[in-house]
Amino acid sequence: MNPENLKYHKEHAWVKVSGNKATIGITDYAQEALGDIVYIDLPEVDSTIEANSEISEIESTKATSPVISPVSGTVVEVNEELSDTPEIINEDPYEKGWIAVIELSEASELDDLMDAGEYEKLLEEEK
Repeated sequence: MNPENLKYHKEHAWVKVSGNKATIGITDYAQEALGDIVYIDLPEVDSTIEANSEISEIESTKATSPVISPVSGTVVEVNEELSDTPEIINEDPYEKGWIAVIELSEASELDDLMDAGEYEKLLEEEK
């Protein structure tokens, strides 16, 4: 089940908002589709990210896949633990497996994201 307190992007990323900062990761569905994650290319701190553009790349035993940012802003923190243990994303995609924290430049973009119920519907349609 996808946590209710998050917002979701059609490219299977999630956002947890706290003030003007958004923590970003990939959904359980995305990590399952990727399989065993072996490497993640983390974004650079202080880099500027546009919504719907690639923020990082994940390599798994099956494929290499871009992580698409749901929001625009500046990267203020990255999850350094993932450099050594990217499989944390497989084990705990919503808590310990977060990828980056972005300081929002366009808070209104959050209105374009899905809640958990809408995201569940999207997953049903994709099956």
